[in-house]
Amino acid sequence: MNNKLFFLDQHGCAKNQVDGELIIGYLAEDGWIRTDEPEKASLIIVNSCGFIESAKAESINSVIQARAMYPKAKILLAGCLAERYQKEFADSFEEIDGLLGNGDISLVRKAVQELEQGKKPNIKSPQNGVCAGERPEFLSFAGSAFVKITEGCNNRCSFCAIPLIRGNLRSRPINEIVAEISTLLLRGIFEINLIGQDLASYGKDFENSDASSSQLVKLLTEISALKGNFWLRLLYIHPDNFPKELLAAIKKDSRILPYFDIPFQSGDNDIILSMNRHGNAETYKALVKEIRKELPQAVLRTTFLTGFPGEDEAKFEKTLVFLKDIEPDWSGCFAYSPEEGTPAEKFKEKRASQRVAKKRCEKLTEAQQAITEKRLARHCNETCDVLIEEIVPFKEGEETGFVIGRAWFQAPEVDGAAVISYDVTNPKQVAQISAGARIPVRISSVRGVDIEGFML
Repeated sequence: MNNKLFFLDQHGCAKNQVDGELIIGYLAEDGWIRTDEPEKASLIIVNSCGFIESAKAESINSVIQARAMYPKAKILLAGCLAERYQKEFADSFEEIDGLLGNGDISLVRKAVQELEQGKKPNIKSPQNGVCAGERPEFLSFAGSAFVKITEGCNNRCSFCAIPLIRGNLRSRPINEIVAEISTLLLRGIFEINLIGQDLASYGKDFENSDASSSQLVKLLTEISALKGNFWLRLLYIHPDNFPKELLAAIKKDSRILPYFDIPFQSGDNDIILSMNRHGNAETYKALVKEIRKELPQAVLRTTFLTGFPGEDEAKFEKTLVFLKDIEPDWSGCFAYSPEEGTPAEKFKEKRASQRVAKKRCEKLTEAQQAITEKRLARHCNETCDVLIEEIVPFKEGEETGFVIGRAWFQAPEVDGAAVISYDVTNPKQVAQISAGARIPVRISSVRGVDIEGFML
C-alpha cells in the first residue's frame, strides 16, 4: 500500500464530477496520485451525492463496502452527502475517518493532512463563490470537459434539496470562465459543457445586474470571440427563466450547439404550480414550439418527476400527453422521494407509492423510447462529426473496426451513443482514430437510442 496513492469513488452529477476533478488537482499539489485500484490506496475518498434517496443510499453503501474490503485505508466522505448530514455522520457513521463538505473543495488538502496526523477531520465551510482551480485530470471521456459557471440555486422548486446542499445562486465572473475555456481548448478539449443548476439564472446575482438582459448571453458572446473549432453545449436551463435572446446567440455561432436541456418535471398545471414553478403546460409547449421555429435542428432533453404529492392517475396522464405533444429527443424520469427540509416533504396531498411512481416512470420511458427512435431517424443519411470516446479492439485480419462516440445531438453520459465503423485497411482512416478525436461520419441507421454509421 502506497502512502501517497488515493482512490476516488465518484458519485452524482456533472457538477459533483467537477468537484472530484478539483480534488484530484488539489491533492496532486501535495504529492498524492490517483489510482484506479482501491486495494493499493492508503486513502479512499467517496465523493458522494445527497440529492435523492437512491443516490444517498448508493453513496452510503459505497462507504460501508470500502470499509469492509479495505480496512487499513483511511476513508474520507466528501461531497453533497457530507455537506448535508455533517452533524449526523460525525456522531454516528463509524465507517468513515473524516468528513469534507463541498463549500470549499480546496480544503481537501487540510482534511487529508489531518487524516495523516491521526485526526478525524470534520470540515464544513460557507457556501461562497464557485470552486475552481487546476484540473490536471478529467473524469470524462477524452476530448470533453464540464465547466461549472454557477453554484447553488435561487429557484426554490418545492421538491429540490439543492439550496440546502449547495446554497444560494453564485455566478463566476465572465472573464474567469472564458479564461478557463481558452485553457481547455489549448489542452485539446473539443467539447465544452457549461453546467450549473440553472444556466438561465447565470449572473442574476451580479451587483447591478440588469434584469432586462441575459448575463448568459453576454457570457456566450465573450466565448464566441475565442478562435478555433469546438462544441459548446448548455446543460440545465429552468423553463421559467429561459432567455429568448439565447436563440439569436446560437444562430450567430454554429459552435454553440442547439441542444436544450430543459427539465419540465410535469405536464399537469396543478402539479407544476405545487412544484413552485411559474409556468404551465401551455407556456412550456409554446417555448418548445418557439425554439423549434427559430432553430429547426434543435434537440431537446427534459426530465420528469413522477409520484409528486397530489399526482393521481389523471394528472399523470396529462404528463404523458405533454411528453407526446412536445416530443423531446431525450428525456429522463425519476420517482419522487420526499427530501427532509424541502417544502414538498410537508405537503398534505396524497403521495403515490414508490411502486406506482416507478410504474409511471416506466410508462414515460416507454413512450420516450419510441419518440427518440423517431427523432433520431431524422439524422439518417446526414453527414456529421462524431467525437470518439472508445475504440473497440479488433482482431488481426479483420477489415472493419468500430469506435463508440457521440454526435453533437448526444450529450455526455445521458444520451445514446454513436457506433461507427471504419476501414482498418485504410491508413488515412486509421490515422484519425484516437480517443478524443473527431471523425467525419455518415449516419446510416438507428438502433434503439443509438445511431450507427460509417466513417467517411
